Amino acid sequence: MIKEFKEFIAQGSVLDAAIGFVLGLTFKAIVDSVVNGILMPFIGFITAGIDFASLKIVLRQATDGVEEVAISYGQVIQALVTFILVAFFLFLVVRVANKARRKKEAEETVEEVGESEIELLKDIRDLLSKED
Repeated sequence: MIKEFKEFIAQGSVLDAAIGFVLGLTFKAIVDSVVNGILMPFIGFITAGIDFASLKIVLRQATDGVEEVAISYGQVIQALVTFILVAFFLFLVVRVANKARRKKEAEETVEEVGESEIELLKDIRDLLSKED
């Protein structure tokens, strides 16, 4: 059983998943720091410092021994704003990655075309030298 467990853990897919998970967590930390440290203060500046998370509709005020009953719609707004900012940041990251990938593919295509043209010219040269 231990041997089977070791084989399971050593499989590439499990290790790849573990590495992907750890990298995902660290990337999440980067995204969170960009959103919370750069983008959210900018949004706060635009909205004159409104704290969306504190917005609510109080259905019943808190009294002695009874907690307040409220609909916290501000938390939903805050979550939506955060989601949109995270999605926008990830869009920018993917956009840059796609540009880099397209550039690399274009360079590889140019190299392949260049090599095929060289091979074609060599074949023509060889055919011409055989005719002499």
